[in-house]
Amino acid sequence: MVYKKDLVLERSWQALLKEIGNVTGKRPKDMNAVLFLIGVQELGKGIQPFSKEEKQDLMHIAICKVLSLAGFYVLEGLDEDGWPHWKPTKKLPRFDLMEQEKLLKYQIIEYFEQEIGIVNDKE
Repeated sequence: MVYKKDLVLERSWQALLKEIGNVTGKRPKDMNAVLFLIGVQELGKGIQPFSKEEKQDLMHIAICKVLSLAGFYVLEGLDEDGWPHWKPTKKLPRFDLMEQEKLLKYQIIEYFEQEIGIVNDKE
C-alpha cells in the first residue's frame, strides 16, 4: 500500500535531485551519489581524487551529518587530517531497508534545506 506521505517524500526527493542537477550540472543517479556530495561538502576540502576507502568515509560522514539533524549523532571534532568524527547520541530505530531509505531521504532533504539553502516543495 502506498501512502500519501510516501508520494510526497518521493516528489520532494525527485525535486531535490533535479535541483542538485541544476546546481552541479549533473543530476545524481541515486542516494549514494547524494551522500557522496554531502560528504565532500562536509569535509570542506573541495573536489579532488578520493580513494575507494575515502569515498566510503565521505559517505559515512554524510550519513552522520544528516542524521545529526535528528539528534542521532553529534560532531566530536576533526582529526589531524581535518576529517570530521561523529559520536552516536541515541540509538537508531530498527527499520527495514525501505524505512531506512525513507529516513535518510527525509534527513537529506532537511540537510539541503537547513545547511545548503535549497528549499524543497513539500505538500
